[in-house]
Amino acid sequence: MFTPFVLCTLMALTPLSAAPAKPLPKASVEALQLLLEDEQRAEALYAAVLQKHGDVRPFSNIIEAERRHQGSLEGLFEAHGLKIPANPWKGKKAIAPDTFQAACKAGIQAEIENVALYDRLIKTVKEPDLLEVFERLRWASQERHLPAFQRHLD
Repeated sequence: MFTPFVLCTLMALTPLSAAPAKPLPKASVEALQLLLEDEQRAEALYAAVLQKHGDVRPFSNIIEAERRHQGSLEGLFEAHGLKIPANPWKGKKAIAPDTFQAACKAGIQAEIENVALYDRLIKTVKEPDLLEVFERLRWASQERHLPAFQRHLD
């Protein structure tokens, strides 16, 4: 027999079966696809840098963040009943810059482009769950990743 406390705890941990999400508009699906591919591209670049230059910061930290970003975006695909697209970078090798300094500059450029992509695509979606995730990931790129690469150039 369960006590009321145990029952409440079990109920809190049991996910409610949500109604299927209504289909996303084409612009929202395209935004998700573009952003996921951009995060995958960044991961491929940072992996190439780590392979060429060793386990160096900030790349060793930011590559993990890029993977978390992908997971957040993949969660949106799943929440909306969409198939997660194949990673176009899987099996491809990004080219790492020859020097650590050049790699940091490439990281800066990648993060600037990522923020600009989020800025552009945030304007094309209306779904609250997409907006919340997009804004959070944009913030991380702008306020965490970009400054980390810039600090390594100083």
